[in-house]
Amino acid sequence: MLGIAACGGYVPRLRLARRAIVEANAWFNPGLRSHAAGERAICNWDEDALTMAVEAARDCLSCGGLPEVDTLFLASTTLPFLERHNAGVVRAALALPEHMMTLDITASQRAGTSALIAALQARRGRPGAAMVVAAEQRRAKAASAQELSYGDAAAALVVAETSAPIAEFLGAHQVAVDFVDHYRGQHESFDYQWEERWIRDEGYLKIVPSALRGLAAATGIDAAKFGRLVIPTGRSAAQAIAKAVGAPPQSVCDDLAQGVGDSGAAHPLVMLAHALEQARPGEIIVVVGWGQGCDAIAFRAGAAATRRRAAGGIGQSIARGVADSNYMRYLAFNRLLVQEQGMRAEADRQTALSAFYRHRDMVTALVGGRCTRCGTPQFPATGVCVNPECRARGEQEPYRFADLLAHVQSWTADNLTYCPDPPQYFGMVVFEGGGRMMVDFADVDRETIATGAPVRMVFRVKERDLRRGFVKYFWKAVPGRAPAEENGGDRD
Repeated sequence: MLGIAACGGYVPRLRLARRAIVEANAWFNPGLRSHAAGERAICNWDEDALTMAVEAARDCLSCGGLPEVDTLFLASTTLPFLERHNAGVVRAALALPEHMMTLDITASQRAGTSALIAALQARRGRPGAAMVVAAEQRRAKAASAQELSYGDAAAALVVAETSAPIAEFLGAHQVAVDFVDHYRGQHESFDYQWEERWIRDEGYLKIVPSALRGLAAATGIDAAKFGRLVIPTGRSAAQAIAKAVGAPPQSVCDDLAQGVGDSGAAHPLVMLAHALEQARPGEIIVVVGWGQGCDAIAFRAGAAATRRRAAGGIGQSIARGVADSNYMRYLAFNRLLVQEQGMRAEADRQTALSAFYRHRDMVTALVGGRCTRCGTPQFPATGVCVNPECRARGEQEPYRFADLLAHVQSWTADNLTYCPDPPQYFGMVVFEGGGRMMVDFADVDRETIATGAPVRMVFRVKERDLRRGFVKYFWKAVPGRAPAEENGGDRD
């Protein structure tokens, strides 16, 4: 049975209060006050579309019991590299096999749903599985409506022929129309947006119903039987679309605008992953992707949807958000202002690509070594075992540390070293089962880091070479948080 075998997602923990944006910009644009409710998810300084994609994929793979993934599609319009295979970076960080198909899909807000349709069509009648990951970190001009409505997020789905999918694929219908609601030119940093009412009336309310009617004709499913309708647009427009095709008004899913925001190409899959976390067996789920046309995809929730859950998922990722009202920090993180960073930030950060290639497994996948003679793990791998009772030479096998839990052995908060979000936290962590390494810490609240505190490893931006446009990635340690803090808190 062809369908979705697993799903996962990731929303950055920082939530910028929209009122902070409005308070800073209402002097120029008083109309922003009508959009001051809620929060939007924002990346930390060391997060981007690739790091979110990796976290969403890890969350998805945590379901376990999945067929071997031999295809990876990455959908985004905000990939960090124009000429470097971004999907290949995600593959390497996940330590998936090198002998597999990887593909970047971009240039449209329906890149995520188009990638999902392509993956489903490619898997029909074939063994193995394909992973579709969509992630987006869109930048917007200060004082724009987009600055308030956008949000950063990612989702991942594994599709395969399986006896018990969490959602069975029923069919899809696509419409290609060069309806330009917004665009971003080759050398531009920001989208150019057209008039909102025209987009709604001439775009959404005409093109989306046409696609949904085409889906109904292709699958034989009456719109009145839709259980969950995933449309990545405002609720009023979504309700109007549902009414136009005869779908129940209660089928329209929460667009996550209040706590996340619109995550662009990722948003249909983010909403779909969230819907699958709540779906009841037998429910018909229809997801819409919008952008120069429309994708419409139908699924039937399976019994596995209620028992096969990711370790985190969109729901938990939303719940552990931390409120942030510092608008200037958001501008700095997104490089939307010219900031004096001090002389320590002026060091040349060029990456030696030859050395990076030789050590790519260590850097990108956090692979160290384990002695085959005594079983001692170590990072990095060396020619000699670090166990003083062994000291075997040339006996190490690759050993991945990325998915192991660890504990803080020592830590330091350094206000002298340059860091985009000072102070810089770093220290020594010891992995369960053996092995230790010096790491940077990420997502640190002062009360959550202490000697002995649990940490998990995450794939993050190590530093950016702004002179050459290269982004260097590595793994950092995120301290564990108490259950009360998992449900949200304030950031100073």
